[in-house]
Amino acid sequence: MFLNKLKNTPKDKLLILTTIIGVVIVILIYLLVFIPIEATLNDYGILDFEFAWSSERAEAIMFAWGSSGRNKQTLAIYWDFIFIIGYVSIAFSLNLLVSRRLDGNLQNFGIFMTLLGTISGLFDVIENINLLLMLDTPTSVSSTNSFIASLSATIKFGFLIAAIIFFVLALIILLIKKVKKK
Repeated sequence: MFLNKLKNTPKDKLLILTTIIGVVIVILIYLLVFIPIEATLNDYGILDFEFAWSSERAEAIMFAWGSSGRNKQTLAIYWDFIFIIGYVSIAFSLNLLVSRRLDGNLQNFGIFMTLLGTISGLFDVIENINLLLMLDTPTSVSSTNSFIASLSATIKFGFLIAAIIFFVLALIILLIKKVKKK
C-alpha cells in the first residue's frame, strides 16, 4: 500500500524542490564545513575513522588528530546530521522521479531503490552516534562502537551506491525509450 502511494505522491514539483534544497544543503556543508576541516587533519581523514573497525585503530586515528582535530571532527559529525537530510532528499526525490516514469516490475524495483537510498541515512545516523561516542572517550574506545560505526558506514555506502547506480541506469533506460519513440 505504501509503495503504491509513493507512485502518485508527492507531486513532481515538490520532488524537484526537495532535490534543489538537498543539493544546496550538500554543497554548502561540503564546501564550508567538510573540506576546511579535512584540510586541517594530520594523516587520517574521516573515512579512515569511519572504517577503523577496531578500537585500537580508532584510538590511533584520534591520537594523530590530537585534541583540536577531535573537536573539529565532532563538529563535522554534528553537521553531518544535516548533511544526511540533504543527500537523502536528493536520493529519494530523484529515484522517485525516474521510477514513476518506468513500467511494471522495474517501477516497483525503483520504488524499492527510492526507499533504500532513504534507509542509507538511518545507517549514517547510527554510524554518527557511534563515532561521537568514540570521540567522547578517545583513550578507551569500545570495540563495539568502532565495529558498529564501520559496519553502518559500509551498509550506508552500499545502499547509497546501489541507489545511485539504479538512478543512472533508469535514466539510460528512459532515454533509450524516448529515442525509440522518435
